[in-house]
Amino acid sequence: MRASATPQGHFAVRVYYEDTDHGGVVYHANYLRFMERARTEMLRERGLELDQLERDDGVIFAVRRARLDFRAPARFNHLLDIETQIDEVRPLRMRFTQQVAHAGMLLCRGEVEVACLTAADFRPTPIPRHVLRAFFPDHP
Repeated sequence: MRASATPQGHFAVRVYYEDTDHGGVVYHANYLRFMERARTEMLRERGLELDQLERDDGVIFAVRRARLDFRAPARFNHLLDIETQIDEVRPLRMRFTQQVAHAGMLLCRGEVEVACLTAADFRPTPIPRHVLRAFFPDHP
């Protein structure tokens, strides 16, 4: 299903020296780390904790696909705003679009698709209904 009323979240992260490369800009792989934190916080804001989902529902979420488009560099001490929205939901997976910005300037845009898996054997499984309802209250 396409998300009609697209759930959104914002997460702020400060760039530390350890996040940068030799050139003084954020190392490209760290954008994925920042986006992961933003998705986790988006769940947390809706009362969903990843460790509880694993323990209580027996599910985990794993990145199935990721695509990043870099526009401009983030640098040491920048305060980044990561906007996260759910673009598409299927029974076994969700696709997120995320944008990393600094002072209103888009630095990186990413699409990340996560799959719902059983924690015991990493097999695809439907996303629990209460998770979907946390984002889409009218979901059956």
